[in-house]
Amino acid sequence: MLHAQYKRLLEKHGAQGWWPLNGQYNPGDYSHPKNEAQRFEICVGAILTQNTAWKNAEKALKEMIKQKLLSAEAITESPLQKLSAAIKPAGYYNQKAKKLKIFSKFFAETKKPEREQLLGLWGIGEETADSILLYAYKQPEFVVDAYTKRLFKLNKPYAEIKAMFENALPKDYRIYNEFHALIVAEGKRAAANSNRK
Repeated sequence: MLHAQYKRLLEKHGAQGWWPLNGQYNPGDYSHPKNEAQRFEICVGAILTQNTAWKNAEKALKEMIKQKLLSAEAITESPLQKLSAAIKPAGYYNQKAKKLKIFSKFFAETKKPEREQLLGLWGIGEETADSILLYAYKQPEFVVDAYTKRLFKLNKPYAEIKAMFENALPKDYRIYNEFHALIVAEGKRAAANSNRK
């Protein structure tokens, strides 16, 4: 059933090209990230987009690029106040600045993180950990978000929904990547349509 839904959404919306890097989507191209800088940008984006819309996270990312703060070394060395000010558009900026500092140190020391390691970091929950593993490290970890729960009318714990998708789909990071992006596309369209009514 879920695989059929995946095919239906892919036919309806087409390849989404997630994760956007430097504002660019790359539909059908799963070769990203191509280097450590891109990998780090995805990880930072996953943290910045917590509890906010992607457009706000993107504004924060652009400001970080402008201020030359988009590297683990730059974040580690940056005063907390400067980092907080740069990421202000993403909201919860003081908390997120601390999360980015903790994550940057971890990123610099860890080549291939395990899910449990990420979950052990302050401020990294299941959705963020799975986003980092799926999009930055090409690991087949399905990302569950509010759109997933709404679209499939699921009122279950995160782990149960994640297992449901992973058991129903081929263990392929490209399918997980695309399906999650398609669910978001469908969720946004449904929200836009209901707002017009």
